[in-house]
Amino acid sequence: MKFRVDRDAFAEAVAWTARALPARPAVPVLAGMRLDIPDPATGRLRLSSFDYEVSARAAVDVDVEEPGGVLVSGRLLAEIARNLPPHPVEVTSDGSRVLVTCGAARFTLLTLPLEDYPQLPGMPRVTGSVGGDAFGTAVRQVAPAASRDDTLPMLTGVNLAFSGDSLTLAATDRYRIAVRELWWRSAHPGLTTSALVPARTLIETARSLVPGSNVDVALSTVSAESPARGEGMIGFETGGRRTTTRLIDSEFIKYDSRFPTDFAARAEVRTAPLTEAVKRVALVADRTTPLRLSFTRGEVVLEAGSGDDAQALEALEAEYEGDDIRVAFSPGYLLDGLGGVESETALLNFTAPTKPVVISGVPSEEGGRPDFRYLVMPLRVG
Repeated sequence: MKFRVDRDAFAEAVAWTARALPARPAVPVLAGMRLDIPDPATGRLRLSSFDYEVSARAAVDVDVEEPGGVLVSGRLLAEIARNLPPHPVEVTSDGSRVLVTCGAARFTLLTLPLEDYPQLPGMPRVTGSVGGDAFGTAVRQVAPAASRDDTLPMLTGVNLAFSGDSLTLAATDRYRIAVRELWWRSAHPGLTTSALVPARTLIETARSLVPGSNVDVALSTVSAESPARGEGMIGFETGGRRTTTRLIDSEFIKYDSRFPTDFAARAEVRTAPLTEAVKRVALVADRTTPLRLSFTRGEVVLEAGSGDDAQALEALEAEYEGDDIRVAFSPGYLLDGLGGVESETALLNFTAPTKPVVISGVPSEEGGRPDFRYLVMPLRVG
């Protein structure tokens, strides 16, 4: 195999493909990144990585001199590509070695046995598409609420629920629930299904989206004849890059009923000033110290620390309706909720000081339901 390629395009494709490399590969070849030029007429280099759960494949235009395929250390290639000088890159395979030349820089890499590398799963049939910008935002809003505790796999995923032209993302770690609804274009009218996707894979997919692009979504068991289930595998493809991942084999919680419909109090606070105030006041709080918010008519007071500990206090203007209330939150949980609010004003709806609080943005239509909702349990304080 021998080809020349633009340095920036090559480095970007290698870096993106390397994201799917396993941190602790089950077998040595899974630490490899596969480089293929199956057909010189296409002028395309295909880069692949796989760990039996997640696969990533990218393509980049190259000048082909000889087709072929090799398997090299993925992380080493990513480090080399990221640090190459600004010149065209030439890659040549010679037996058990691969030579990477860029300007005056030359690197020789040892190859891994290509015949031992597993075959990547094929991309399922496309189920529909969604705007990449909106999808990336939705993942950013919802994924922080997913659990990092692998002992409960269901909680480590983001649930994607497809219903007609609506796509709803939801995640929970038992202490908060984040939900985002957005429009999508289904390839199967009347489709109703769901898929529980590992949050880490979804986050990596969202980070790599090309601004302004569309994302094709493919579920392995959804077809025109059988659109009811989304078990098995899901794939995302955009801009010549595709990711597939196995789904979490578990039923997601029925969360709609957990969102209160009647509230005793409601606050409206400018999102950016509240977020910055939370960050400042939380500087004196540790992981076990709550951040306290006291709402009265026209004002919210934020406090952290007490007694002999460091203390902080800050007051902000707020529109507030209801009896005075004092609630306490984990600062990180509160910031995750505010970080998902896209409007200038954040809405906080209360039932009681120890009952769930719902944070959202201002609905696009008066009286409508906001696209993003974040339910969080307050902490009990003495």
